[in-house]
Amino acid sequence: MKRRNLLHTIAALPFLSIGFAFLAASTRPAKASTPRVIRRARPPDPSWPSAASWAKLRETVEGNLIEVRAMFESCVAEPDGAACREATKYIKNPYWLGDQAAGTQISGLLDGWTPAPSAYAIKARSTADVVAGVNFARENNLRLVVKGGAHSYNGTSNSADSLLIWTRAMNKVTLHDAFVGQGCAGRIAPVPAVSAEAGAIWIDLYDPVTTKGGRYVQGGGCMTVGVAGLVLGGGFGSYSKRFGTAAAGLIEAEIVTADGRVRVVNECMESDLFWALKGGGGGTYGVVTRLTLRTHELPKYFGGAGGKIKARSDAAFAQLIGRFIAFYSEKLFNPHWGETVHFQPDNTLEFDMACEGLDSAQVAESWRPFFDWVKARPQDFTVTSPLWSDARDARSQWDPSNAWFKHDPRDGVPRHHVWNRGNEGECGAYLYGYDSLWLPASLLDKSRQQQLTAALVAASRHEMVRFHIGKGMAGAPAEVLTDVSHTATNPALLDAFTLAIVADGDETPAYPGFIRPPVDMARARDRARGIGMAAAELRKIAPDSGSYVNEANFFNASWREEFWGKNYSKLWAIKTKYDPDGLFFVHHGVGSEDWSADGFTRLSQ
Repeated sequence: MKRRNLLHTIAALPFLSIGFAFLAASTRPAKASTPRVIRRARPPDPSWPSAASWAKLRETVEGNLIEVRAMFESCVAEPDGAACREATKYIKNPYWLGDQAAGTQISGLLDGWTPAPSAYAIKARSTADVVAGVNFARENNLRLVVKGGAHSYNGTSNSADSLLIWTRAMNKVTLHDAFVGQGCAGRIAPVPAVSAEAGAIWIDLYDPVTTKGGRYVQGGGCMTVGVAGLVLGGGFGSYSKRFGTAAAGLIEAEIVTADGRVRVVNECMESDLFWALKGGGGGTYGVVTRLTLRTHELPKYFGGAGGKIKARSDAAFAQLIGRFIAFYSEKLFNPHWGETVHFQPDNTLEFDMACEGLDSAQVAESWRPFFDWVKARPQDFTVTSPLWSDARDARSQWDPSNAWFKHDPRDGVPRHHVWNRGNEGECGAYLYGYDSLWLPASLLDKSRQQQLTAALVAASRHEMVRFHIGKGMAGAPAEVLTDVSHTATNPALLDAFTLAIVADGDETPAYPGFIRPPVDMARARDRARGIGMAAAELRKIAPDSGSYVNEANFFNASWREEFWGKNYSKLWAIKTKYDPDGLFFVHHGVGSEDWSADGFTRLSQ
């Protein structure tokens, strides 16, 4: 997804757990046996591994075991020192953040989580390193954390007193003209595909697949997001209404499960675990070491439209929203269009839409009715950012020479490691809150458009509401809907025309040790309240509509039902089968209700 100005669109509230009651017992089968693990070891427990044990692990992983330090520890000891200056210099570089063992793209969430370095990290360079780490954690009863891209808004890729399996260095990408999964020969036809190791980020795929290869792989719009994390959470991009979710594109995965076994899973081999990896949540079933995704024929054009319109009154703003909803329903509710529209408290409508398969003339014609309507009413609206539409050669979408990209300036980095300039605000951001919910396509019916308009007006009085059009699958082709229906993601997304996100935060990093003015807690809590009230207005018209696990409310009490719906029971059974002792734990991951919030103490037997 394009995350420009993300911090102006975030939302969630510690006390906000709006939704229906969820009874875990009614959706989970009984456990077959009593788990052995009751409490995980942490220093200075007597059971914490000895120095000799850590040394042996370091030898096993060929020196790739490191002690982890907080990113800005040097600033505490020596604020004017070279190490602190170096860290501060790159604080808005998303690649630098991902290259730190203790790195997290977000610097924390109000009342939710604060970045905390693991005790040790295995900087894995091979599947064998991952196996060694899983076995060591299991045998020594350790809290285990897995990190690739480090983009988790809910802090699931970091924990104090843990062993981190850090896959960043495993980033090999391989193209296939005709891929057939293991055990599938003669059963499933070969397809063009791309394989990526677990540490690859999306630009590592877009460069060889699209810029150089002239094909398309469905991934995320934010180029520094980890491939594995996006797929495991479901995964959307600008063109998901045409190509489906990232999870739906998964053909095969290699995964190290809690017993230390390396398993290759696909439709033909351990298909239950394969299904769970398609949207069942990251860091839950094992450590994925390789994924293979189908690639698609590249459209001739990628394009879009954008602009910013400010209404001169509340009444005019309501008319503007109503007109846009009707226009979207008539002209844009189809596989071509995705990306964002946001509704702001100052009566501004801003949109940054993306499309595929349309040339410049077709894009312009699509938007002409809406643009003409706005321009004909200067007494009601001011265009504060020019209205535009355009299309270009799709192969140039991620070309690193594009002027809108910023390059990683460090020596020795790949040329294709670029990012959208608008993403810098997210780097190190401190979140006041975050929430999301799917809005059903039934709200686009003419009989309900006024209801949707009124809810958006009411919600935007408290906080900006942002539509992520490509993150709802309604309007997609039938074959795409079928593929997505075979994933573990909440089926509610099939009937949703958009994912609504409400969020806010501070763009100034708040990492422990980072030198900055204190966070304005009064403002943070005020914005958190506003976020909660805005999300509540939308839930009035879309109750029980579901939420996207990768972009969700940290405090959502109904997370099992909202993230996975009817799929939760099956996912829980698969989790229990492959990880009966709960070695893999993440906040609000499948099975996490059996553990304390920090993942160290089992609450149920």
